[in-house]
Amino acid sequence: MRNLRSVGILVVALALACIPRPKGVETNPASKTQQAPREEFDDKISDNAKDLFDRGRTIFRWDTFGSEAFWGGKLQLHRAILGQKLGGVGAGLTPNQALKAGLKADVARVPKLLVEVMREGSVSFDSPETTLELLRADAVVGVRGVFDKDKNLISVGITCALCHSTVDDSFMKGIGRRLDGWPNRDLNVGAVAGMAPDLRAFMDLLHVDEATVRKVLSAWGPGRYDAELNLDGKGFRPDGKSAATVIPAAFGLAGQNLHTYTGWGAIPYWNAYVANLQMYGQGTFFDPRLSDKAKFPVAARAGFGNKRSSPDLVTEKLAALHYYQLAIPAPKPPEGSYDRAAAERGRMVFNGKARCAGCHVPPLYSEPGWAMHTGREIGIDDFQANRSPDGRYRTTPLRGLFVRAKGGFYHDGRFADYAAVVNHYDGVFKLSLAGAEKTDLVEFLKSL
Repeated sequence: MRNLRSVGILVVALALACIPRPKGVETNPASKTQQAPREEFDDKISDNAKDLFDRGRTIFRWDTFGSEAFWGGKLQLHRAILGQKLGGVGAGLTPNQALKAGLKADVARVPKLLVEVMREGSVSFDSPETTLELLRADAVVGVRGVFDKDKNLISVGITCALCHSTVDDSFMKGIGRRLDGWPNRDLNVGAVAGMAPDLRAFMDLLHVDEATVRKVLSAWGPGRYDAELNLDGKGFRPDGKSAATVIPAAFGLAGQNLHTYTGWGAIPYWNAYVANLQMYGQGTFFDPRLSDKAKFPVAARAGFGNKRSSPDLVTEKLAALHYYQLAIPAPKPPEGSYDRAAAERGRMVFNGKARCAGCHVPPLYSEPGWAMHTGREIGIDDFQANRSPDGRYRTTPLRGLFVRAKGGFYHDGRFADYAAVVNHYDGVFKLSLAGAEKTDLVEFLKSL
């Protein structure tokens, strides 16, 4: 019986082999692959990567997500920029005042003629009309003017680059080539928002008077912003200091999981959160955690846990924005900014006696996985951590640390310099580091 079955299988196979096939049709998978057109799936991947990068950079730099409906429509910020003489209110915003508030200008977007007269000093940096020219040229980093057909400013919106880009000062202080992903530690967000002639949107949201809003905004100072104020209404810490945190970097995020000082979610989560709830763009955002009336009373009252706008000007852009951010590398410290020999000795301290690498795992210099710790674990209070859903602090990646030195280290800048951070951990973990070891460790941190 077994022999008959084998013979039957052979007969069927021979019969199938004799079935005529259309001329020129190849059935062998390997042969078909070799004969395929030159455009293969690898090409599609490359094309998709380029498209995501290009679109993401455009979105990061230029997209307001419809936020002009808030900053211009509700706060009327554009009227403060114009000034009374140009149809707005007050004295208007001059370039010198804008630069003093930490706003930056992209020299590549400034018209050549304007660059020349700026260089010659024949254009006034004390005139709101010059600010308007920069806005018309889309040269103000992170701020986009909306103009009518006669080039009159009728509204203003903001982009991701407002807080997460700066310039290299190659033309003058505050004007130069863009540095995407670098936190703008000069930007006084509170002062910029406080310029608005109508703060009722904040007053209504927080259920406070105008004086309270202005007190909170003025307490932020350069390089600081409070991304939880409109969730829990806590403008100040228990010690009386502002609850704002220093603006974080948006570079070196490839391979990192949770974003921001206290986690919250991955990079696309935070992009959606900021675009919808901080920039006040028009989109969709869902996070039922924000419906907790005890923890997030303002957000629960405002319905931020399930925000839906029509049209949605955010969601379609999140993938490309995410891709671009992952592509921004952490910058390398300038040559000569640290002692190389000491830094190499410091590397050994970092990986050994100081136990830094236990959490800041090279080469990510954060922890793969859920990189979160309680305040007690790292020897600090838990005020900021408890404003987040998980009540913990993220292990911040250390690459490009030198960029974040301005304004201090940690989420609230509580440690003024590298040495203060090293001394903190030396005491908390009883490391007993010698003076020379601390010095070497500081040089290694500068080298990252």
